[in-house]
Amino acid sequence: MGGAAAVATSGLTKRFKHQVAVDSLDLLVPAGAVYGFLGPNGSGKTTTIRMLLGLVTPTAGEVELLGQPIPARASEVLSRVGALVEGPAFHPYLSGRENLARLDAADRTTDARTARARIDAALDRVGLLAAAGKRYRAYSLGMRQRLAIASALLRRRDLLVLDEPTNGLDPQGTREVRSLVGSLSDEGTTVLVSSHLLSEVEQMCTHIGVMHVGKLVAQGTAAELRTGAEPEAVVDTDQPQEAARIMRELGLTDVRTHHASATGTLGRIAPEKIVVACVHQGVPVVGFRVASPSLEDVFVSLTGEGFDVSS
Repeated sequence: MGGAAAVATSGLTKRFKHQVAVDSLDLLVPAGAVYGFLGPNGSGKTTTIRMLLGLVTPTAGEVELLGQPIPARASEVLSRVGALVEGPAFHPYLSGRENLARLDAADRTTDARTARARIDAALDRVGLLAAAGKRYRAYSLGMRQRLAIASALLRRRDLLVLDEPTNGLDPQGTREVRSLVGSLSDEGTTVLVSSHLLSEVEQMCTHIGVMHVGKLVAQGTAAELRTGAEPEAVVDTDQPQEAARIMRELGLTDVRTHHASATGTLGRIAPEKIVVACVHQGVPVVGFRVASPSLEDVFVSLTGEGFDVSS
């Protein structure tokens, strides 16, 4: 089903009584990608992740992780998958190292003889080796999130699934997690990052899937998603209302005004016609540009809704 994909689903659906939480999802995460699973809270992202990991049984559809069917081959495949879904429960009075040792001891697939080396490697990987002996309750939010990611890295993983990894973090903690995800990808790990923060996905991810009310409305690289949205013309002027009128007369759509500019979707209108028409009708043009759509513009065009860009 997925070929070289790290994650592939076909018609994946989950119903809770009369509510369809995930509707016929065809997800494709290329091997080696950092895939941003983007959508507002409640759009079906976490339910999808739980189905991928075999934690929730689908109502319909198929799932493959690393080329193997789930749940049929789950015991074989999930050892190669690290996951952070709402985070593990850490003991506040134990150190970071002791917490990881406790989690590692519960994993029957690991070798107890290599535990210390693997735990230290995981702590080093997330930049917590120097704080390994500090009690968890003394960790900052960013350190706690990095320890949670370390718990998913106690052994080599081919796929890492992170559900809202920057939730509740300050800017410094967010940068730390973003840097960690990038370095893991550089080492060959495929990373699936679920987030409701468009700005984080845009900075972190090579591929993006957009969820809306349980449906996957688009997926591909950021460039591919932007290709589907039309460019906009922006006229900088001290008469934005007049400029907007002219743009509408020329046939531009979704025309709107700002404090000192007017913007509209070009469609098939030649950009130079806008400047000529404005000057001809006595509207001064201080500046003019054709703007490529942002990822936020793409989301709005796909869903008809605004998006939480930064918080």
